Amino acid sequence: MSNANALLATQVPKRESGKALGILTTGNVSGTLFGPFIGGILASVFSYRLTFFITGGLLISVFFVTLFFVKEHFTPVAKEDNLSTKQVISELSNVKLIFGMFLTTLIIQASNFSISPILSLYVKEIMHNSPQVTFYSGIVAAVPGIATLFAAPKLGALGDRIGTSKIMLGGFIFAMLVYIPMAFVTNVWELMGLRFLIGISNACMLPAVQTILAKNTPSNVTGRIFSWNQSMQAAGNCIGPIIGSIVSSLFDYSSVFISTALLVFINFLLVLNETRNEQRSVN
Repeated sequence: MSNANALLATQVPKRESGKALGILTTGNVSGTLFGPFIGGILASVFSYRLTFFITGGLLISVFFVTLFFVKEHFTPVAKEDNLSTKQVISELSNVKLIFGMFLTTLIIQASNFSISPILSLYVKEIMHNSPQVTFYSGIVAAVPGIATLFAAPKLGALGDRIGTSKIMLGGFIFAMLVYIPMAFVTNVWELMGLRFLIGISNACMLPAVQTILAKNTPSNVTGRIFSWNQSMQAAGNCIGPIIGSIVSSLFDYSSVFISTALLVFINFLLVLNETRNEQRSVN
């Protein structure tokens, strides 16, 4: 995905990068959402082995689609001209903003994944050990993806018009307002509705980070910057569940949602500070 983000960032006009990256996010979320669902059906109707053959066939088809239909305006860089890490950083016009976005990415992913270890257990708790826990846990896990699927392109286009940082800050505020009530839900339908709203806030945040990176990164170092950002995503994916597990073991499941809201609040303050500094430097 980091290469796909970098490719779009370099080939799409920067004024339209928000919409383009929002559409890419839609594709990513769609695959994440429907892939396990389709794989489960194939495995249950046919066999586990057939699922791997079909997956391999799909990957081969994607290879040929990319080979023949994706055209990149690209000038290869000679090995001796390949920039070092220090030189890449020197190419950036706003180093503090870029590294601030890296940290923002890490915290966004940590927030999203901090509840993953306890989500099914939380559903089990509020459903009082109902035999339908597994079914509803799957729905609760998938609902944010459905919301992001529809919201990301529209919010990306809106960010191109009114400012990407405004969309991101709005997403943080909205996420805080949604995570806190999650700690006090009394039934699975309330949790499902709030998870749907979290999907909308997710559509505001990570695509906005990628758009800001695309708009503030020279094309000759875009691939490197997006690969670093992908590393921050992976770090957040790792740190988030650890935080959630520690908080739930020290307190209870509800406390995880409060701690997640706190993480989002910290991220809000960081981004607010970065955007204010950027506005001052422009003025």
